[in-house]
Amino acid sequence: MRGVFLDTLTMKLEELDASGLEQSLDQWDLYETTTPQQTAARIADADVVITNKVVLDRALIENAPNLKLICVCATGTNNIDLDAAAEKNIPVKNVTGYTGSSLAQHTIALLLALATRWHLYSEDVRKGEWSQSPIFCRLDHPVMELAGKKLGIIGYGDLGQKVAGLGEALGMEVLLAESFTGEQKAGRTPLPQLLAETDVISLHCPLTQETDKLVDSAFLDAMKPGAFLINTARGGLVDEAALAAALRSGHLGGAALDVLSVEPPPADHPLLAGDIPNLIITPHNAWISRESRQRLLDGVVENIRSWGKSG
Repeated sequence: MRGVFLDTLTMKLEELDASGLEQSLDQWDLYETTTPQQTAARIADADVVITNKVVLDRALIENAPNLKLICVCATGTNNIDLDAAAEKNIPVKNVTGYTGSSLAQHTIALLLALATRWHLYSEDVRKGEWSQSPIFCRLDHPVMELAGKKLGIIGYGDLGQKVAGLGEALGMEVLLAESFTGEQKAGRTPLPQLLAETDVISLHCPLTQETDKLVDSAFLDAMKPGAFLINTARGGLVDEAALAAALRSGHLGGAALDVLSVEPPPADHPLLAGDIPNLIITPHNAWISRESRQRLLDGVVENIRSWGKSG
């Protein structure tokens, strides 16, 4: 059995214990990156393909005669033509639950940065502004005390639950948005009420037809003036031009994003303009702790092993 891993650079395998992967099949071809033009040739003879973000569309799947299993080295499977795979009886296995502590930690770090502006004060110190201060401290950037504020969680799976718990530890009141599946659950808050009442909204829902550009102009206008928006879920949840406008207008108090709709973003991306106030962007690295990546790799290996046993 021959396996191909198309984008190992997303995992930095040299930092991980990859012995389980090496032992899971007879032969592995490991590629740091794979372009669309290279994909067909690389999977042509593969029995098992692992991909993180490399797209496997219908044409690629139909023209890989030996392909028996697709492992997505991530939770999302939107880069795979699931219908084409199902028609050829090729299982598509993803990994869930691996990012929990790492992503929740990053989400709260973004929240604390928005609330305390510590990154701005640190930069002021580097620029020598504290040394020139006429008093012992600096009060240039407004600080929000989070205790007693309301944190709105949209998407209450494992990640949303962890962030909610950390918010409560900071003394925040947590409100949970109603589900987009239509299933009514006790203790949930209708979205219009959540937008109007919460001081911070954190997105943890999947990107679906129902949630695509969920955060649009109407959503942002309905948010409490001065509130924060945090997105560590999927970039497509946010209408990025609308977010830029809401920040420039001062309606929002700030936003912190770990994901964008296009990654890596083009230089002319609407949120990379230098004139947008109170915006923090990190490069999709909320999940990248070594522990998180090891859990992910172990999950891929377990998917391969369980598939092998079932075959």
